[in-house]
Amino acid sequence: MKVVLFCGGAGMRLRGYSEDVPKPMVTIGSRPVLWHVMKYYAHFGHKDFIICLGYKGNVIKNYFLEYEESVSNDFVFSQGGRRLEFMQRDIDDWSITFVDTGLRSTIGDRLRLIEPYVQGEDLFLANYSDGLTDFPLSQMIDDCSRCNSYVSFLSVQPRSSSLDTVELGEDNSVRAIRCMKDSNIWVNGGYFVLRKDVFRYLRPGEEFVYEPMQRMIAEGKVRSRRYQGFWQCMDTFKDKQILDELEATGAAPWCVWKNGCMARVTA
Repeated sequence: MKVVLFCGGAGMRLRGYSEDVPKPMVTIGSRPVLWHVMKYYAHFGHKDFIICLGYKGNVIKNYFLEYEESVSNDFVFSQGGRRLEFMQRDIDDWSITFVDTGLRSTIGDRLRLIEPYVQGEDLFLANYSDGLTDFPLSQMIDDCSRCNSYVSFLSVQPRSSSLDTVELGEDNSVRAIRCMKDSNIWVNGGYFVLRKDVFRYLRPGEEFVYEPMQRMIAEGKVRSRRYQGFWQCMDTFKDKQILDELEATGAAPWCVWKNGCMARVTA
């Protein structure tokens, strides 16, 4: 199944890291967050990627054109470096299509522009390039395959947010203040499973999760899976610190290709 990844944004909230590189190329440990997202999909057998490029897209292209296997793989060095024998490989069986979808395009526009590359696919996957999870993806794909929805996505609770929610009475009296993670608020966590029908709802200049999805919601064609397990985006410097610290433990939850464990699912 093809995987569309939206990599065109400038990452304004990560200034200091994303001035020289696009946000998907900001590293967690030794590899960009984009690589971590792609490794997740590859673990579940989805290795045919379509990357929607925009801001500093050449940096993403060059990273893969000059990909260095030794960064994340064990190898035997011999003959003074003339021979390298890798114990495992990262991306030998990946196929990556790079598509320039514009510097300031909306997600909806980026999706419209890659339609020719998913011709013949009834279902395909799509995602932002900065959110990581250990969710067992196959469950959502199976669920979407059985129903008649056009869009399925992951709903998650933002556990690292520094914001508080406020519950007000009609007279503006404060009834409660809660940390975001304790407020029972669910947000769009990405990890979309899309049916080809979505292209009929896209209009130029529209943001995918607003106007097009609202039209599909009105027709009962959108579903979401609530997930209380691990999910973390990399929106801010604090988010990057959280992910770096988890990666440094050697057992980061999203590294399902290493951990080999199934995560908890909430229906």
